[in-house]
Amino acid sequence: MAFSMAWAEDAAENGTGHGRVVHDQARGRLAGFRRELYHCLDRRADALFELADALLCRQDRVHMVAELSLEPECRRRYGAVYDALNCGQVRIGRLRRALAGLGLPRWDDGRIQLAVDVSNWLRPGAETSPERLFCHCYARGKGGKQMIPGWPYSFIAALEPGRSSWTLPLDAVRLGPADDLTEVTAAQVRGVVERIVQAGQWSEGDPDIRLVFDSGYDLTRLAWLLAGLPVEVLGRLRSDRVMYFPAPPRTSGRGRNGKPPRHGPEFRFDGKTPWPEPAVTASTWTTRYGDAEARAWPRLHQRLARQRQWLDHPGPLPVIEGTVIRLQVEHLPGDRSPEPLWLWTTAITASADALDRAWQAFLRRFDIEHTFRFLKQVLGWTRPKLRDPAAADRWTWLIIAAYAQLYLARTLTADLRLPWQQPCPPGRLTPARVRRGFRNLHRTMPVLASAPKPGKPGPGRPPGSKNRHPATRHDVGKAARREDASETTPKQAG
Repeated sequence: MAFSMAWAEDAAENGTGHGRVVHDQARGRLAGFRRELYHCLDRRADALFELADALLCRQDRVHMVAELSLEPECRRRYGAVYDALNCGQVRIGRLRRALAGLGLPRWDDGRIQLAVDVSNWLRPGAETSPERLFCHCYARGKGGKQMIPGWPYSFIAALEPGRSSWTLPLDAVRLGPADDLTEVTAAQVRGVVERIVQAGQWSEGDPDIRLVFDSGYDLTRLAWLLAGLPVEVLGRLRSDRVMYFPAPPRTSGRGRNGKPPRHGPEFRFDGKTPWPEPAVTASTWTTRYGDAEARAWPRLHQRLARQRQWLDHPGPLPVIEGTVIRLQVEHLPGDRSPEPLWLWTTAITASADALDRAWQAFLRRFDIEHTFRFLKQVLGWTRPKLRDPAAADRWTWLIIAAYAQLYLARTLTADLRLPWQQPCPPGRLTPARVRRGFRNLHRTMPVLASAPKPGKPGPGRPPGSKNRHPATRHDVGKAARREDASETTPKQAG
């Protein structure tokens, strides 16, 4: 928090000029974040910090943690590196505040866009690793959906305006066997938004922070749990959903059982019943999808039932209204007749401009897939064969901290492209190219980690002796789920 405020003061004193002043400001932000990162590391701080530097300065993809000890930036041996991951400590709360204090990208309307998604660390053969779940994965061929054991992580990242391969991860939470995805996501989003407000990134009068979700999330439940926060929920719905308009005004007659109706006419996405005229319509020409037509129907809600998450809700179930958006594009890459895309947002899109920004924000959600691919394929996020989930969490946060340094160094590194690569325009370097030039920038940064002390490894287990303490095997899967109300409540006659 303190170093983020110092950056703002430096920017105010130096102005918003270009050239050397902007370069010094960017360099000061990177150096300040590196100092804060070092203070976020408690036990084995020097080894963890040098491990992150070796992760950034390596010129090739990371295949295993041990090979990072061969980099000149890591002065510890591979044993100390693994010991740091297994026995070290990262102050996650302080690191989260440091990430929230970075300059978040803003869109042309001044809004902050956050994407929420789950990425899996697959561990199919780790029978001794606890807290694994069956992760939903896609594969090629017929029946490409698979369930593979692993550790699912929920990420929240800030999106950039326009087509970009950059996002800024702000938080990551590992989902456990007894966790509920909706409740964990709501608590995670609430923490991120509160830290953004505390860091001065959002103030009264600014547009609400937009949260973009893909299909698979309970948007109605999330909107209910996030009530009171300056956020707007936007997500995708299946094409077979049914929503309802507001209930008509009560007349002199009484409804069934003497109660006024709570739901109006139904709105079927499949079109089996005629749709009413949309309140807002917008048509935009795009170079990638051709003509994109969006139509919006406001004040539509989901009909809730007392099952699962709403089983213990006190009083009558709420009616949470939002706007349904139907997006139809002319063509997709490789698909000449695409299906329409259905979105639901808690905001009331009263203009065509707001409608266009809503569906364009959802399309920018897929930029987080570039970040996941870079974390896994280049930085080697899922490469280490760690047994303890706590060690996996430390490695995950080191990966996030390393990516944040690349994000801050976008304008500080040179384009060291390979002979067969095309040059990138200024300010458009990809994360891989920034990492390729980070070693030259790292040499100009202050040395924070202390030199390693000479040590002697322990004797270990005598050769030929058997392991008398085998590791415990753990089952895979979620805890027992509570039965639905429809299964526990007997049906009434008639």
